[in-house]
Amino acid sequence: MANTDPKPTPDYSFEEAAARRGYARIAGVDEVGRGPLAGPVVAAAVWLDPARIPEGLNDSKALTAKKRESLYDEILAVADVSIASCTVEEIDEINILQASLRAMERAVAGLKQAADYVLVDGNKIPPAFGLDAEAIVKGDARSLSISAASIVAKTWRDRLMVDLAQHYPGYAWEKNAGYGTKAHLDGLRNFGVTPHHRRSFKPVHNILYQDKNVSG
Repeated sequence: MANTDPKPTPDYSFEEAAARRGYARIAGVDEVGRGPLAGPVVAAAVWLDPARIPEGLNDSKALTAKKRESLYDEILAVADVSIASCTVEEIDEINILQASLRAMERAVAGLKQAADYVLVDGNKIPPAFGLDAEAIVKGDARSLSISAASIVAKTWRDRLMVDLAQHYPGYAWEKNAGYGTKAHLDGLRNFGVTPHHRRSFKPVHNILYQDKNVSG
């Protein structure tokens, strides 16, 4: 018989477990934008009021853009939210993993009221938190606080890439958010590298290198 169990949805159990251990201000943090060839990596940290958790929170990738936009506004209305990023220059300097961790550190540090415990999506805890934390693999589909952070980070970054696409048409960033789709790669070949491209990423590096070879 086929497995008809519904996909698990995030709940508040990780937050409740931390509260039982004595923590009072438990935030979730997630980042988006590790894979794109262009644009910053963006992180969001969210503390949810247990009495005012928006309905329908889930891993941002499991939601439609319209649903994410709606939830983004709801989350900002009822939660303590901080959004932070690392620039393409930082990504090229310290690598995308370290930049992702740094963006998460900045997001947690930017909360209006400091967290005393952080639930982190993934398997690495940023070293500079300076407070207790727990890494949760696939946390954006398991913890409501991390789900909220994933929705905020993705929506904010997608909006940024739509805005950047107005200034740099030809790369289809409004559709691909900087990921290496065919339209984006075609744009790189046709129009070259912009200041928003990650020069350490291979497709961008290769085009720069080819250009130097041609011009040389």
